[in-house]
Amino acid sequence: MKRPAQEPLEETSRDDSPAQKRARTSIVPPTNPSVGASKQNIVTEQKTEHVNGEAGQNGNAMRLRPGERSNIDILSADSALHEELEEASEAGEAVGETEDEFPTVNPRRKAPEEGFEDLYLDTVDRTRLDFDFEKLCSVTLSNINIYACLVCGKYFQGRGDKSQAYFHAVNTAHHPFINMQTKKIYILPEGYEVTNPLFDDIKYVVDPHYTKQEVARLDTTEKESFDVWNKKYIPGFVGLNNIKANSYLNVVVHALAHVKPIRNFLLLEDLSNRSRLVQDFSVLVRKIWNPRAFKGHVSPHELLQSVSQQSNKRFVLTEQADPAEFLMWLLLNMHTALGGKPNVNGSSIIHRIFQGNLHSESQAITARANTGDRLIFEDAPSESKNQKFLVLPLDLPPKPLFVDDPDDDAIPSVDIEEVLEKYDGLHAQEKAKMRIRYRLMHPLPQFMIFTVKRFAKGKFTEEYNPTLLTWNESNAIDMNPYAIPDPSKHDPAEPIMYDLVANVVHEAVKVRDDSVSGESQKKVWKVQLKDKARGVWFEVEDLYVREIQQETLFTAESYIMIWERKTAPKKPATNKTYMKATVTDAMETD
Repeated sequence: MKRPAQEPLEETSRDDSPAQKRARTSIVPPTNPSVGASKQNIVTEQKTEHVNGEAGQNGNAMRLRPGERSNIDILSADSALHEELEEASEAGEAVGETEDEFPTVNPRRKAPEEGFEDLYLDTVDRTRLDFDFEKLCSVTLSNINIYACLVCGKYFQGRGDKSQAYFHAVNTAHHPFINMQTKKIYILPEGYEVTNPLFDDIKYVVDPHYTKQEVARLDTTEKESFDVWNKKYIPGFVGLNNIKANSYLNVVVHALAHVKPIRNFLLLEDLSNRSRLVQDFSVLVRKIWNPRAFKGHVSPHELLQSVSQQSNKRFVLTEQADPAEFLMWLLLNMHTALGGKPNVNGSSIIHRIFQGNLHSESQAITARANTGDRLIFEDAPSESKNQKFLVLPLDLPPKPLFVDDPDDDAIPSVDIEEVLEKYDGLHAQEKAKMRIRYRLMHPLPQFMIFTVKRFAKGKFTEEYNPTLLTWNESNAIDMNPYAIPDPSKHDPAEPIMYDLVANVVHEAVKVRDDSVSGESQKKVWKVQLKDKARGVWFEVEDLYVREIQQETLFTAESYIMIWERKTAPKKPATNKTYMKATVTDAMETD
């Protein structure tokens, strides 16, 4: 049985049903008596309210009666509204900026409130801070006026009311920020600066700096540091991140970072007015030797971007390149960026350290046939010239074509003194129908860089020579036999000893691919560095750092070798002393 209705259906149906929601026009009585009855204000409001049970208040559109339409005067309403705005402005009210309409949630301050100086300091997360990557805003990708959030480590642009850093602080409640250029700490969205000494370690990590006393102790004092995870690392012997295929750059940077004059120059000199390449290289070297780092490795991302831009995409992080070619490119561009000139000796620190002089004699290879149809070589006149060098290439003996024992996996080796005979002035090198002899000239450079030719481009494939380069256990070589005697610059009877400082090595790793053989060789680059303070050697392969034995250095395939002159040039011998030594040697020979 159905329940009877509480009120008749006829009365219920009389209620106006909700109409479609549209603009409601209501007549507002004039507030100014001076305005005539015919000049009334018409206010049009856009409202979409819910039904409240009363006609005209539930969002329905109230249509004007025909008599009311004639009373609408738009121009009079506009003039009346203009008079009200002028009265409000004369009364000293800021139109549209009153506290009731736009309340200020985060007022800007120049200083923190009393008693709240240490506010938000506990929100800083040092484990998430990484200042090695390029300083670009994570929203706009701009590199102008960049701030780093000290809570999440992201980069944002600006700190004004409409900046990305301001929006990030309001939306995520991340308040401490650091300016990556001025190293100042700010609290956003309030905008005041914080000078608390608790942030000094963060400022140091952003831009490490050293004193002359600290730099002087790098090679004499053993030092171990710990990162924020309490992991031990040795400053100067940290891993470099291989973002994709930039190991060729990592080994060259590590090798140059252990050349003492280059390292000291980049650690102490102010290079803010130099090119971006020099600045990024300096920052990377300073981070490698940082004793207060937050992590035990460094990323060369900023230097990679500078190198890629300046080399016109010749050296990029996505493709492997030859470390020897990159080393030459880097030295030449660093020399130019530091104010060096091509034909001026010692115009930059690069030339003062690595540049040497080389004497060469070239002779054309000519031959003719005699009456017996025999080939007779003729002696052609020779030409001599002197040239400068930064890097000396070393040629390995050719790889043997036939092996006595097919099961013998012995790798061929050659002593470095045998390879250096190329520069003794006696052994000729044949090149483009020319016979050339080389010999070094005094004074020899403070550091010698040797590059070993292991790869040669063939017609179809790249030829690879795995011959090992060996030397004595003391890791020292005498370069005096390969230099033209000059008593005015060096005593011919005194040796010129060089010690090994850095050794870039190559390792061929087989990987599977889609070739016919099903596998190919991948080039892996490592660098062996000497810790002078401890007297030990470390091998660095990207992020991996391990200690190695000195006796096993030559068991790897050396590719780039940097040697440091052990002793300064001896006092030049006088002509009488040199003549006496020459006569004595001649008498002993007889």
